[in-house]
Amino acid sequence: MSNRLEPTSRNYDEKLQGILKISAKIFAEKGFHRTSVRDISRATKMSLAGLYYYFTTKEELLYLIQERCFVTLLQRWERAATPVMDVRTRIRVFAENHLSFFCHNMHEMKVMAHEDESLTEEFQVKILVLKRRYVRVIMDLIRELQDQEGGKKVDLRVATFTLFGMMNWIYTWYQPKRDLPLPQLMEQMLRIYFFGVLHGGAVEASWFNSTSGASSKETFSLWHNNQ
Repeated sequence: MSNRLEPTSRNYDEKLQGILKISAKIFAEKGFHRTSVRDISRATKMSLAGLYYYFTTKEELLYLIQERCFVTLLQRWERAATPVMDVRTRIRVFAENHLSFFCHNMHEMKVMAHEDESLTEEFQVKILVLKRRYVRVIMDLIRELQDQEGGKKVDLRVATFTLFGMMNWIYTWYQPKRDLPLPQLMEQMLRIYFFGVLHGGAVEASWFNSTSGASSKETFSLWHNNQ
């Protein structure tokens, strides 16, 4: 009788999560192309044969890390946003979800930013589908806000990727023990994005009232059971 775990079993998934977490850390520190499967083997204390049970190539390993990131972000967004929320609130919830993820998964954030073009062929296509689906969420929200409150002189694509640009690179400078707690960080980033630096982005407080219940103490780890 085979001792191999079924891919759908809990033990299989937990083991794979451990491999992906460690691999993301190594990829972030050394870079994908400078990392070998033997590096992963030493860090996980697994044999090469044991590792290849969970993935067939190093590129597939990188794909699995990125796939889990996008799937987790989308699932959490879909649970957090509700139809009764106005568009301002949904934008804030999206930003909370995105920044909470990256603040607690810095290695994965760096891998996604730096290894964006390391995937090829089928893996690249699959991640592109997920990425476009995710980008479309905030692009549609910004379009809805423009329809309600004006601002159509700003190109929608520019507006969308400017917001991602602000959020995606915080791993290069953000230090939780030194900088603002996560809720204040999100509020100031959104104020700067929507209303500028001058006058502290002065605007009515209702713009930034959070209803999602996010907390700076929340440990939004990709590898915990917080689905």
